[in-house]
Amino acid sequence: MHDLGLLLKFRLAFSVVLSSVAGYLLGTPQVQVLELLILALGGFAVVGSSNAFNQLWEIQQDSLMLRTQNRPLPSGRMTRRTALLWALAFGILGIAALTLLNLKTAGFGALSLLLYVLIYTPLKAKSPWAVLVGAIPGAIPFMLGWVAATGTFGPESGLLFAYQFVWQFPHFWAIAWMAYDDYARAGYYLLPNRKKDAQATRLIIFYTVWMILISLLPAWGLAGQIQLSSWAAAVTLLLGFDVLYHALRHWSRREDASARALMFSTIRYLPLVQTIWVIDRFTS
Repeated sequence: MHDLGLLLKFRLAFSVVLSSVAGYLLGTPQVQVLELLILALGGFAVVGSSNAFNQLWEIQQDSLMLRTQNRPLPSGRMTRRTALLWALAFGILGIAALTLLNLKTAGFGALSLLLYVLIYTPLKAKSPWAVLVGAIPGAIPFMLGWVAATGTFGPESGLLFAYQFVWQFPHFWAIAWMAYDDYARAGYYLLPNRKKDAQATRLIIFYTVWMILISLLPAWGLAGQIQLSSWAAAVTLLLGFDVLYHALRHWSRREDASARALMFSTIRYLPLVQTIWVIDRFTS
């Protein structure tokens, strides 16, 4: 079970489920426990399948990096056939579960899986543009919850997608900066100019500013039915300033330590903002 958890990247899949649940709670007129469980199961299975297929594709590269050498496939603890069966089983289970909610949700789930496995994964070894492509399936979960709850795609789901899309750039580039040498061992150069430079830190600031602006659209009445009260908007802004502070600090220092602090700021930022939005929706 431990190796299966590593293959599916359980912690990452769980965080994706939380985003989907938050999107559902923002959109649903009335919480249906069964729907919520199906969404959580389907979202977890799709992400787990994506991660398993990703590791099947990258066995050789994973064997070269210190952070991934102990994964089940490069270490030899799991065969390719076993991993493929798990990847297929979870992919089919996930799409089938999402189909029970509505076809739009299943379609977006399938799109996320295909983009991650067939485009992002092979592109990762060739170009830093992979980060942009990977941000698309990474942005779908928050939106997916809304679509699952409402069966519609409109300005609200567009906002949730755009918000989580831009969040990923400061988050992932902080990781790419910290793990630069390890990624390089496998031929991955995922910072904008393929190196640790000022351009990467400036772009992190650029996307962080856009993240903050998009997060305030509900407070300005520009996000359809998603609205924020004054207190929720203020806390959202303060949390965004925390990420911006660490982005500016990283720009001024350009060190692994500042990248690590930035990464942790993005990790706490997203679930906190999503939680605030859900609380505000049910208390306002």
